[in-house]
Amino acid sequence: MELDARLDPLREYCLDRRGATEEFPFGPDAMVLKVVGKMFGLIAWEANPLSISLKCDPERAVELREQHPAIVPGYHLNKKHWNTITLDGGISLELVHELVDHSYDLVCSGLSRKERSQLED
Repeated sequence: MELDARLDPLREYCLDRRGATEEFPFGPDAMVLKVVGKMFGLIAWEANPLSISLKCDPERAVELREQHPAIVPGYHLNKKHWNTITLDGGISLELVHELVDHSYDLVCSGLSRKERSQLED
């Protein structure tokens, strides 16, 4: 199944993560997804095609870029830790969901004990 490049399903999937919120600190064109105030994703929701930037383990980030032309170093982000994924149908929905979860988990693993406790409330 290929990803339908509409915003709503992607946005809903991201916001279904525990404690996830959306903000627009960089203006109306960039939807920032956060958990306990820390960014785990950025959707260029008015881009055509739609794209999402996600945090990624540096070694895995390189592997993904080598395997998928639609995955490139993070646009305007730390290119070692972030990938930008163009959602033009070349990446499966399952892989996009896996990468959203990976990004969310990486950010959560870096939270303090106090910050993680906010997710349990």
